[in-house]
Amino acid sequence: MSYTAQDVSSLRKMTGAGMMDCKNALSESDGDIENAKEWLRKKGLAGAAKRAGRAADQGTIDVTLDGNVAASVEVNCETDFVAKGELFTGFVSELATLVAKHGTEGIEGQSFRDSTVAEEITALGAKVGENVALGRTARFETTGVVDAYKHLQSGRGFIGVLVELTGVADSEAAREVAHDIALHIASAAPRYVTREEVPQVAIDKERAVFEEITRNEGKPEAAIPKIIEGRLGGFYKDVVLLEQPFVKDNKTTIKDLVATLGADATVAQFSRIKIGEE
Repeated sequence: MSYTAQDVSSLRKMTGAGMMDCKNALSESDGDIENAKEWLRKKGLAGAAKRAGRAADQGTIDVTLDGNVAASVEVNCETDFVAKGELFTGFVSELATLVAKHGTEGIEGQSFRDSTVAEEITALGAKVGENVALGRTARFETTGVVDAYKHLQSGRGFIGVLVELTGVADSEAAREVAHDIALHIASAAPRYVTREEVPQVAIDKERAVFEEITRNEGKPEAAIPKIIEGRLGGFYKDVVLLEQPFVKDNKTTIKDLVATLGADATVAQFSRIKIGEE
């Protein structure tokens, strides 16, 4: 049985599915509207377009650590109720394992379960009745040491951290330091590893703010440059990992902690993903 443009339009209105999905459904169903609706429902496509406009600002993060590879995945949804459900958290856990094995490039097109990541996310949205979307992903593979940490809140992964140390041999001491740093990153929320990574535009902005504050305080003109530099030092402590006081011992910086592993030890990179934050 053939179908018309009106059939496609009607099916879209009834199901909220996309035009091409409706055409495929009608083709697979020989133009039968009811069978096409069932085909879309089984594929998890019915209602997807209607849900797409709703805010997906909740979600779940999961991490995985396997030898010298660590990965983290965020999947977003509309409510924390769905985010902490076993169906949702189990899906994200499987996806984290996939990323650890195959990387983040082209992730939505990667084979996953019986189809692709993108198709399975659409199907998950249909099952839970919410707008579900793939969020941020990260994967580190190293010749040094990596760690992965997941902070739980309300029964779901709320913050996911990966950290990579290089210039160190794999050892119990190195793994312990890497884990301590991952815990620190989850709490202290640094944005850069070193101050050299801080964009000049961000530094100039802070310098201008500090100069205005200092002048408004009526400080002597000759003292202003030194005061500004001191306040910039505080800014770096807020955003630069290696300059932050270690959360377990504020007399020790992260740089000092890393140095306990040897002169060549350094933090190569880190990733911090928190639900609800960019």
